[in-house]
Amino acid sequence: MSIPNDPIILLSFINTKLRDQYSSLHDLCTSLGISEADIVSKLKTVGFEYSEEQNRFL
Repeated sequence: MSIPNDPIILLSFINTKLRDQYSSLHDLCTSLGISEADIVSKLKTVGFEYSEEQNRFL
């Protein structure tokens, strides 16, 4: 699956998927066939980190 390159659009895309369809970042990445480390790294560059407790990037 193609995901957005822009980190802010990616943030919205990932958080929406987490809210609506997936119970964890791991499940989302596995299902979509994308690298969890790449998502975390890309979103960290713009100041966001994944919260397991809230199941979203903050």
